Amino acid sequence: MATALARHILVKTKPEAQKLKQLLDKGADFASLARKHSLCNSARKGGDLGEVRPGQMVKAVDNVIFKKALLTIQGPIKTQFGYHLIEVIFRNK
Repeated sequence: MATALARHILVKTKPEAQKLKQLLDKGADFASLARKHSLCNSARKGGDLGEVRPGQMVKAVDNVIFKKALLTIQGPIKTQFGYHLIEVIFRNK
């Protein structure tokens, strides 16, 4: 079964997510921003979601984790929880 290692930052608003993405695009440290801004429990682990399987996350996040480019910040992705910035570290099929 496919697995992937991903990390994310979850915030309430799209403008906040866009501002954080700009910082990341300029070289800001993902883990530091996740610890400071993310609303998810994963924040204390620098946004690390660990190894996930298809179907474990909400569909919009799942699609990014299993279909988008590796090592690229994706987002903002809107879900019922807020706006996510997602980076996939690796993926196994």
